[in-house]
Amino acid sequence: MMEASLPDTLSKPRLPRGVRLKYDETRSEWLLLAPERVIKADAIAVEILKRCDGSATFGAIVDDLAAQFSADRATVEADVRALLGELAAKRMVDL
Repeated sequence: MMEASLPDTLSKPRLPRGVRLKYDETRSEWLLLAPERVIKADAIAVEILKRCDGSATFGAIVDDLAAQFSADRATVEADVRALLGELAAKRMVDL
């Protein structure tokens, strides 16, 4: 099994070509869409994925989320790293 890479502070996560985050009005939920795959995104994942535009670094995304939600930066970093690592393993995020 291929081991997923984890983002470092300077990596700029982005959704790869063919993957997009979309709000489904009918179901009132966010979905991460990829060819032949659909993943329901919870509120936390949506906040992270909205920032994965290829311009913000991993560190900047973590800083922004920690500030916006007045949360412990180390906790936010661990959560963001885990989510992005899992999605990268599924090829739904480029790190």
